[in-house]
Amino acid sequence: MCKGLSSLPSSCLEKAKDLRVKLSHLAETHHKHRVQDGKTLQDLETLLNSKSGLEAFRGFLRSEFSEENLEFWLACEDYRFSPSNLQKIKASSMFSQFINADAQQEVNLDGETRDALLSAIDSPCADTFMKAQQRIYSLMAKDSFPRFLRSHHCMEAIKAF
Repeated sequence: MCKGLSSLPSSCLEKAKDLRVKLSHLAETHHKHRVQDGKTLQDLETLLNSKSGLEAFRGFLRSEFSEENLEFWLACEDYRFSPSNLQKIKASSMFSQFINADAQQEVNLDGETRDALLSAIDSPCADTFMKAQQRIYSLMAKDSFPRFLRSHHCMEAIKAF
């Protein structure tokens, strides 16, 4: 404990700790419920479905040098809605860009998901990347999205709603 604080009565220190906890909770609650024009940024899905929200999130991820998850998720969305005659070409491109060990934008997938993708490379179908996309979405929702909500990039997204 620093010398200055040790001279304070313990009741004062306890009150300060309690106040800090309450202020942290209040700030977090306020941050989660910022509203502009009756709209609120509640979840990752809402963000990804907004062009300006998506761009703000991309800018945030770029500032953290971690935009590969978003780029992979978007590539999966594009792949899902591609005609079947383009799926093999797109799948191959996605493997080289995101899945292979030497990929420029390799995403963090567990071994089981990666192995399932590698076994499907020769005959991809519409849902080839579904499980991997869900894993990356979950990773973004649990990791990068909460950090985004605490960033200045979030205000850009809220203003754009």
